[in-house]
Amino acid sequence: MDLEKKLELLPERPGVYLMKDRRGEIIYVGKAVNLKNRVRSYFKSHDHAPKVRAMLEHVADFEYIVTDSEVEALALECNFIKKEHPRYNILLRDDKQYPYLKLTVNEEFPRLLITRRLKEDGARYFGPYTDVGALNDTVRLLKKVFPLRTCSPHDFAHRDRPCLNFHIKRCLGPCTGRADRAAYQEMVKELTLFLEGRQEVLVKRLKGRMEAAAAGLRFEEAAELRDQVAALERVLEKQKVVSLDGENQDVVALARGVTEACVQVFQVRHGKLAARETFFLKGTEGHERPAVLAGFLKDYYSRAAALPPTILLAEPAEDQELLAQYLSRLAGRRVSIRVPQRGAKKELAALAANNATLALREEEELWAHREARTEGAVAALKAALGLERLPRRIEGFDISNIQGQEAVAAMVVFEDGRPRKGHYRRFRIRTVLQANDFAMMAEAVRRRYSGSLRDKLPLPDLILIDGGKGQLGAARAVLRELGLAGIPTYGLAKQHEELYAEGSVEPLLLPRDSVALQLLQQVRDEAHRFGITYHRSLHGREALRSELEEVPGIGPRRRKALLKHFGSLKRLREATLEELLAVPGLTRPAAEALYAHLHG
Repeated sequence: MDLEKKLELLPERPGVYLMKDRRGEIIYVGKAVNLKNRVRSYFKSHDHAPKVRAMLEHVADFEYIVTDSEVEALALECNFIKKEHPRYNILLRDDKQYPYLKLTVNEEFPRLLITRRLKEDGARYFGPYTDVGALNDTVRLLKKVFPLRTCSPHDFAHRDRPCLNFHIKRCLGPCTGRADRAAYQEMVKELTLFLEGRQEVLVKRLKGRMEAAAAGLRFEEAAELRDQVAALERVLEKQKVVSLDGENQDVVALARGVTEACVQVFQVRHGKLAARETFFLKGTEGHERPAVLAGFLKDYYSRAAALPPTILLAEPAEDQELLAQYLSRLAGRRVSIRVPQRGAKKELAALAANNATLALREEEELWAHREARTEGAVAALKAALGLERLPRRIEGFDISNIQGQEAVAAMVVFEDGRPRKGHYRRFRIRTVLQANDFAMMAEAVRRRYSGSLRDKLPLPDLILIDGGKGQLGAARAVLRELGLAGIPTYGLAKQHEELYAEGSVEPLLLPRDSVALQLLQQVRDEAHRFGITYHRSLHGREALRSELEEVPGIGPRRRKALLKHFGSLKRLREATLEELLAVPGLTRPAAEALYAHLHG
């Protein structure tokens, strides 16, 4: 059905629409009070912002989902954006998942973990956090103050003597029955108080226990409690009293630059500034400030582990009341979003806005420095090698194997001096059965620059081979055979960082402090990292396959299912019998035989 016909059939009801490109990929998700009016406006009007016009050039189709209300449409829109990451929506700039703290209160003896995935598994989650370094420092402190177990469920169930953490007083030893269950649960409650921002209550309770231990002449216990109190008071010293009413609230402020947008989130818990998180956004071009702020609120709070009862904004957001209704549904209680007009809360919102501006300015200066450095390195490389044009696209190749076993080749791509990870490729060597790096390099280069891959990816301005004359010669022979001899190709030998060119007797030695050499080293090292990671993965799967071959009742089909399900020998050893039984095609006798084999 053509677009014109689909536009005529659109219902006049609230819902979500999905814009798709020619490959069927979702490139934009939007919500509407009236689907017919909203979607038709894209195709009937010509007065669009540049970003919308750019999107429409790629739109080949659209779909829609009708909802009962605008709030439901907003909820569905958030779910699609979080799942699909459409390129034309406003998103958090980093594609990675931000880390959370996970307290496994669903386990008999809980653990504290750092995770990047929220699951509905009964555990308590706190976050997300943007400063991973600060998060790791916090976890190190918490493990000293709260000696919870750190072992996996499998190790916990099968340990017959306590680990090192018990002996250095970083764990109470519940795995071997040494921990008092009530005392352990009390410690979990105290940790929860800390993570909820109620550190002062916790300090007061610990001081009471310390005094009681001292009065009871339990001086070693009192000394341990004293050290815990001191550590927590150091944390409290860094916090600032910002509200006298003791409310829990987030304060959110936006700063806009030429190409960047930054949002600061102040997390105020029980009247103290407990944390500050900084986020950068992408896809904000052509959007007004209220729309950018609303886009952040949808993305951030749809993935937040917990929602405060109040969110204060430094300026109004688009669909502010609708967002409040949506977040209230997520939280299961009322969440208000408002812009304070006077008093301490307005001052706090202004402080957040000022911090957002400073963070954005710092990021833009760092970006400008990185741009100058990478572009300068590309220009320096052109001059150092005497190239006819700038090597804007560099492709680097590396071979990884152990005496010819599980041999793989890696290709990485740098564009304008920065990694283009979406264009990286890995090749499992097929035609070379013995340790022969030259033949392996030839196979990798041939597979990259012939067949569908040659048409799918643009050709490079420069090719870098990890190795000396032999590897370079093998690669150049293939390039001549494929009619690509005109692409400049160099080999970089690691021992003395010698740069080899075809036909040159002596290698070229660039100065060690040259940004041109540093760029080539970065390409070479990234190719090595990418290749060795793949090689280790294959080697681990081969070890798992060998282990499985020794188990009666585990034939090729079951081995394949186990390999697909667990991926590594380590994960297989940690699996419970119930988890083994969840593998398709594995019967109880086979699962029991495998479990017995793995655990002696």
